[in-house]
Amino acid sequence: MIKSIGVFCGSSVGAKEIYTTKARELGKLMAEQDITLVFGGGKVGLMGVIADSVMENGGKVIGVITHYLENREVGHPGITDLRVVDTMSERKNLIADLSDGFIAMPGGFGTFDEVMEVLTYFQLGISEKPTGFLNVDGFFNHLIAMFDHVLEEKFMKKEHRHNVLIDGEPDILLDKMLNFEPMEVPEKWIQDLKNKNTY
Repeated sequence: MIKSIGVFCGSSVGAKEIYTTKARELGKLMAEQDITLVFGGGKVGLMGVIADSVMENGGKVIGVITHYLENREVGHPGITDLRVVDTMSERKNLIADLSDGFIAMPGGFGTFDEVMEVLTYFQLGISEKPTGFLNVDGFFNHLIAMFDHVLEEKFMKKEHRHNVLIDGEPDILLDKMLNFEPMEVPEKWIQDLKNKNTY
């Protein structure tokens, strides 16, 4: 059961108003369904937008931020719980521990870093938490095409590609997250990896 979702997103609002609109929609839906938002703790960009939306709709928000960023006054002061850690690695690990699933919204290098790490944990069998991409206005289209290219070139199993959830609408993506059933991957793939150095 999903009671919390870690959301990775930009410290900017981006070039299009629809990014902000969909962030607000997702935050409202999470609050209405009593799903705690876990995020990077910032008050700026889409991070601030979704945190504000959850709080305004009576939900719970846990932010995780480093001392470095907190000292630069980008920590969100109006959320339920703001936790301050020493390093970016600690930040990512704590967000992962506190979350039952993950959603990537439009963002930059930090967003890609965070979502790829949790996808890798899922692929390796370290985690069984679902991961979704909120593909607002086709933002992730090129990345999705890259996933398909990686699959075609046999650097990814079809089961792992199947387990990546994608939709452009917050309500549909959230429904996919809540009803997620992973495609099982034969355990021997790890041994195949060791023996053949493939995938």
